[in-house]
Amino acid sequence: MSASTSPPKALSCVQERKIRDFVEDRFLDLTRNFKKRSEPTSTTVPTLTDYLRQSHTLLSLILQIPSTPPSASLRTTFLLRLTGDVMGAIPGYRPTPDVLAAVLDWLNDLDRGWLAVLRGQEWDSDAREGVDAPPSQPADGDASAQDTVLGSPLSQTERTRLRSLLIGGTARLEEWLTELDTAHPDADYTVVLERMGLQQGFDDLFAGTLTEMGSFGGAVSVPEGMEGTC
Repeated sequence: MSASTSPPKALSCVQERKIRDFVEDRFLDLTRNFKKRSEPTSTTVPTLTDYLRQSHTLLSLILQIPSTPPSASLRTTFLLRLTGDVMGAIPGYRPTPDVLAAVLDWLNDLDRGWLAVLRGQEWDSDAREGVDAPPSQPADGDASAQDTVLGSPLSQTERTRLRSLLIGGTARLEEWLTELDTAHPDADYTVVLERMGLQQGFDDLFAGTLTEMGSFGGAVSVPEGMEGTC
């Protein structure tokens, strides 16, 4: 779904219940298949490429939940859950050079998705970025007397949890990358990333989201080895 010039409307109670059930089922299916990843005939995600593809479908679905309250809180809840699941799942696969670009692309989409959420924006699935929308409207049948409502930011608790997921997840990714086969005993993973043109991208992981939350002011340190370079 691409961006629209029409004001976004919150999900009705019936719509929210349906999408909640659908997304929950997708989460359970993805988790179940991830646990069976070592059994190629019993899972749909035997490789990291497969996992990234299936989880990206879920990411796109979650981001298209309206930014209008109270639907916005559902989008935030599901996106926090997916962030934790994916950051924990990637290290569950063996790192290989052929999948690193796809990992970086996925995480960059997640970064842009969080920027959209933090800014109360709608998600443009074609441009893969957040876009400002006209003043939003409550769902049909909403008892609110207000004609329009604006997207609300994350609570402090949600921001703290998000920051922890990104910082901790980035640290685990760094450990995961050390297992990369460099083909040279004296070389480390940064040589492979540099050769593939991915070093700067991994150094700048989640820079947009963390900057938006004010994390680059000394309040939170980026894990050593994954920090951006000037």
